[in-house]
Amino acid sequence: MESKVRIAVLGTGWWACEAHLPAIQKHPNAELVAVQKRKREDARKVADDFGAQHACTTVDEVLAIDGLDAVIISSTPNMHFEQTKAALERGLHVLIEKPMTFTAAEAKLLVELAKSKDLQFLISCPFHYTAHSIAARKLIQSGALGRVKMISVLYTNFSGGLYYGKSLEQIFSDSPALENAPRPYLEPCQNSYSDPAIAGGGQIYCQVSHAAAHIGFLTGRRPTEVFARFDNGDANVDVYNTLNIKLDDGTLVSIASTGATMLPERNNEVRVYGTEGMLFMELWKGKLTFHDSKEQVTRYEDLAEDDIYPMYSPANNLVEAVLGTSPNGSPAELGLFAMEIIEAACKSAQSNMNMRVAEL
Repeated sequence: MESKVRIAVLGTGWWACEAHLPAIQKHPNAELVAVQKRKREDARKVADDFGAQHACTTVDEVLAIDGLDAVIISSTPNMHFEQTKAALERGLHVLIEKPMTFTAAEAKLLVELAKSKDLQFLISCPFHYTAHSIAARKLIQSGALGRVKMISVLYTNFSGGLYYGKSLEQIFSDSPALENAPRPYLEPCQNSYSDPAIAGGGQIYCQVSHAAAHIGFLTGRRPTEVFARFDNGDANVDVYNTLNIKLDDGTLVSIASTGATMLPERNNEVRVYGTEGMLFMELWKGKLTFHDSKEQVTRYEDLAEDDIYPMYSPANNLVEAVLGTSPNGSPAELGLFAMEIIEAACKSAQSNMNMRVAEL
């Protein structure tokens, strides 16, 4: 393969233009070949602004381009499965945005397809690339905490207004904490997060997908049971979620999450309790502390602000994994892990019953 990875991006909306396209532009071994949006004039503007040769409107048009090495799937969730399947069948490496798919069966099919073709397949979760997450995973999987018995996660974000179909202007004006935030290159479409036919769900698909995949990243285990409760808060999709999860080694996991926080901060608190130690993380604040059974405390250096949420890392890792210069730091199996939890949680919330992942 040539020294540059030739990449196309499907679904060049808000997040692709904030994270993936700039990452490709800045990477010395990446070339942005094509972008895709539904309207030709919109695709042409993004292509011109970010230096892509091809401005496409369909996945077929993108996949017909000769010499592609990889694609980034950054479209709305309802498009993920079909677009990714087409790209993998074409023999292209793939970075897919979360939520990976609508169902665990779809995610599993994609993972197996990528394996059968020996392709790099990544799920876009920036927290997997932080120094603290990598250190925490090493501690947990090395046995430094003894046997992990319980994990508690609190995950909050500013995404609540999107679930009600509000524009960014409305969201910013509603929140003094956000009113001075920089406006993005493109705004999210107002139904991309509020219409369950497009988004799959609200907080459970949009944000719990981060928290759930991170549990898989840290532990290397599989989920076996999920019990969940949702509250839509008068939206058409869920806004508040609580989940109780059991992993295949017996670890108990709780996730509480909402996008409707009114505080000028967001939380990603992860507390891991083992028989020989405890690990406390606050990912949005760049903090990590390890307490061992001898009451010794190891405080890791706080992360610099730019390292707390490294949004360019997924696209950078795609390039390096394809070239073989770095391992896949966020394999799509973690997206499957998250989808097993998400689908089981949705079924549990609908039925008021505990769901076994094997029965999905």
